[in-house]
Amino acid sequence: MKLAGWGRYPVLEARKLAPRSVEALRQLVVSEPSLIARGNGRAYGDSAINSSATIQMRHLNRMIAFDPASGQLVAEAGVLLGDIIAAFLPRGWFPMVTPGTKFVTLGGAIAADVHGKNHHLDGSFRCCVDWIDVMGPDGETRRCSLEDDAPLFDHTLGGMGLTGIILRAGIRLSKVETAWIRQTTIATPNLKAAMNAFEAAQDATYSVAWIDCLGTGGNLGRSLVMLGEHAIRADLSPRQAQAPFAIKPKRKLSVPIDFPAFALNSFTVRAFNALYYWAGARKTDTQLVDWDSYFYPLDAILGWNRIYGRKGFAQFQCALPLEQSEPGLTALLSEIANTGSGSFLAVLKRFGKQDSAFSFPMEGYTLALDFPVTPKTLALLDRLDQITIAHGGRFYLAKDSRMTSATLRASDTRAAEFQAHRDGQGFTSRFRSAQSERLAL
Repeated sequence: MKLAGWGRYPVLEARKLAPRSVEALRQLVVSEPSLIARGNGRAYGDSAINSSATIQMRHLNRMIAFDPASGQLVAEAGVLLGDIIAAFLPRGWFPMVTPGTKFVTLGGAIAADVHGKNHHLDGSFRCCVDWIDVMGPDGETRRCSLEDDAPLFDHTLGGMGLTGIILRAGIRLSKVETAWIRQTTIATPNLKAAMNAFEAAQDATYSVAWIDCLGTGGNLGRSLVMLGEHAIRADLSPRQAQAPFAIKPKRKLSVPIDFPAFALNSFTVRAFNALYYWAGARKTDTQLVDWDSYFYPLDAILGWNRIYGRKGFAQFQCALPLEQSEPGLTALLSEIANTGSGSFLAVLKRFGKQDSAFSFPMEGYTLALDFPVTPKTLALLDRLDQITIAHGGRFYLAKDSRMTSATLRASDTRAAEFQAHRDGQGFTSRFRSAQSERLAL
């Protein structure tokens, strides 16, 4: 069958298998020449595709145990983050770290070591993972943690499924009083002001910015910086406080067809960005926002990836070290604005410190942008790669669909060590993806 990631680029022929038990999975691991696990297909590119054996993990989706004293949940890799929220938010628990979609599996969150709007304070997903059960190339399962088999634990978090099949994990949830977020929006006229807002809000639990990537001159990098805190009962109206976890169901929108190629162009994106900025700039007070709207705004639009047309889209996401973030972001945004190939889904976040074997974050800033796949934008992405490398940055493998192995190694000296670890453990020949082959990992 034809398979693709969420970006719908590239589209590859692959054989997909969906075991319904750990024993059936074990038989595939020991018999297939190579394979890769696949969660819910929300990695943007080809990191969860293997032409000979792509292992769909969604049938292994049980929540096994929960300890209310510690907040530890034991669950299988195929459980969706949304399933966890549905089961535990009404009981006063929420994921400690969450990416921008709740439609990612637990195994996918671990493999990508996803990050959220609170990285500057709490770090990436690894901060809430107590242990992981990983099936190796011999079909045997090993439990790893910071204390037990730390190298496997460290390389699995952020290892994109290339260290074995993630079966289950013990993760910790955070205690919350309500299902609401106190959101404060700060309209900033340019990149410098946006970064100053982030730096002044280091104590905020959550921070993220939508950034206008087509602004020029004094408007270069103008942004809406959104800060968030979990609301407590005292923040709610008397009516809301009676049912603090009840959220009125929202009507789901959907994109039923692929948009035509001409729908996204410099004129429509520029107009959207201007309207979005000025609409946001009028709402700079603190408001109560439900958890779904704050953390997962795009999940409300089913099939939003079809907006980019049938050729799909590529996401560019880089992390820049703190001392190089302002000049690096300025160069990136200037290049994008000069070409007119803007993105209306442009996100800026502040990262805190992180040491890890192969995870994406580093202390500094991360910029994420989506572009429809065209020869012009692919050429632009190559130039953005070089700007990132020149400023000491690196790239997020969960969003990558077109980087070269030379670009990866120029941006991340850890790639060689990760490859050596895979070779030494016998992982390289068995756990392979189209991405790992493209990047020579």
